[in-house]
Amino acid sequence: MLPDKAKGFMTFTRELAEDAPAADRVKHYNEFSNSLPADKLKQQAYRCMNCGIPFCHSGCPLGNQIPDFNELVKDEEWSEALRVLHSTNNFPEFTGRICPAPCENSCVLGINEPAVAIEMIEREIADRGWAEGWITPQPPEVETGKSVAIVGSGPAGLAAAQQLRRAGHKVVVYERDDEPGGLLTYGIPNFKLDKQVVFRRVEQLRGEGVEFRCNAHVGVDVPVSELDTYDAVLFATGSTVARTFEGTGVPGWDLKGVHRAMEFLPQQTRRVLGKEVPGEEILATGKNVVVIGGGDTGSDCIGTSLRQGAKSVLNLELMPQPPVERAVDNPWPQWAFIHRTSSSHKEGGERKYSVLTKAFEDDGKGNLAALILVEIEWYTDEADGRRKFREVEGTQERIPCELALLAMGFTQPDTHTYVEQLGLETERNRFGIGIKGDANYQTSKPKVFVAGDARRGQSLVVWAITEGREAARAIDAHLMGGASLLRARDAESYVPLELTQA
Repeated sequence: MLPDKAKGFMTFTRELAEDAPAADRVKHYNEFSNSLPADKLKQQAYRCMNCGIPFCHSGCPLGNQIPDFNELVKDEEWSEALRVLHSTNNFPEFTGRICPAPCENSCVLGINEPAVAIEMIEREIADRGWAEGWITPQPPEVETGKSVAIVGSGPAGLAAAQQLRRAGHKVVVYERDDEPGGLLTYGIPNFKLDKQVVFRRVEQLRGEGVEFRCNAHVGVDVPVSELDTYDAVLFATGSTVARTFEGTGVPGWDLKGVHRAMEFLPQQTRRVLGKEVPGEEILATGKNVVVIGGGDTGSDCIGTSLRQGAKSVLNLELMPQPPVERAVDNPWPQWAFIHRTSSSHKEGGERKYSVLTKAFEDDGKGNLAALILVEIEWYTDEADGRRKFREVEGTQERIPCELALLAMGFTQPDTHTYVEQLGLETERNRFGIGIKGDANYQTSKPKVFVAGDARRGQSLVVWAITEGREAARAIDAHLMGGASLLRARDAESYVPLELTQA
């Protein structure tokens, strides 16, 4: 018998379903996450304390109604839990798989206990919705006669497209690749996000009346002037220009065998989808692989390299290894800057922290043969208070390497094809240069809007969905003289079922 709701967190500990064993999952490119039995999921929902002030809301950019859907899962009201979840999040099956769950970092229970398993519950709600046939196209009842072009079909573009279409506008999405989804399709490996999970949402949007035009690179395959035929335009192209060693003075960065992560990862997705791989094939098979960059993209490169049969995999990070637990100056409910081990790290390879790449060594024929590395130590410069590093004497070493994958982040959207032609203003964001958009996501051109990584710099899928929804609301207000779409974080976006039936 389950306890009183108030004692759920005192009765049950956090429990996640065990992934398939690493030795088995590296033999294929399928998803490997498992589910808990229904009674166990119910127990995990019981752990939510339904706090008077739910700090998980502040951690979630979408403002998901987390205590509400946990309460419904506890009571086995799965279809209503899905309705609550969809009221703020268009694609919970995406965030339930690839979001680092900032909501869990802000969970009140997480002050002194393991946080509620919010991400897992979110995924289970969405997957059950698909399995039960509860998720179907919802075309608008009334057409407005207005049209919107969306450039980019990643999570920001897809979220905006669905919101705008449901408001009754004609929506056309331009995607430069041969499949919709942006980095959801060609950036994130299939073992983390099965492409059929993406494509079934695309089909839902098509069923609602959204038109997708693939192989349509605006400014290259599609003239920018075509956008003038729409009442509004949204750029949601992502931040895809990768940071490299160009201009750093590091020799050999352009040798054959040194590749950007987003040259390597999309190729494997194309193989999984049975598509042709254009140009030079990049494979880790039988090679000593070094992945430079310790974020999610670097982790994806590790998992893919291991599946391709790499001889060895080494992951380099410039920054020092984070602490195992929160530091004193990193208290709850802030994002916890702690040492994390991804599923790919658990599959194999080695990690090195506080390491600087000094050179890429040539084999004499223009091919990469090795990396020259040196350890560094970080310190605070007393003169300007900035954090800097210096090399540690006697630590230089040579690492054999035939494939180096650069996963050092992204600096800006690939905007050269349209920004100048449209006369859009740009500005510096957190990581580089983005298209300038005001508080209403409007650019320097009144009918042109921007959202997602193209505006704020590389970020999380949950932020992209949030920005897509918010930009859609701003566009709707621009077109109609007042918004019919609720803000992403509006509490009233979820109306209890009993009130809708009154």
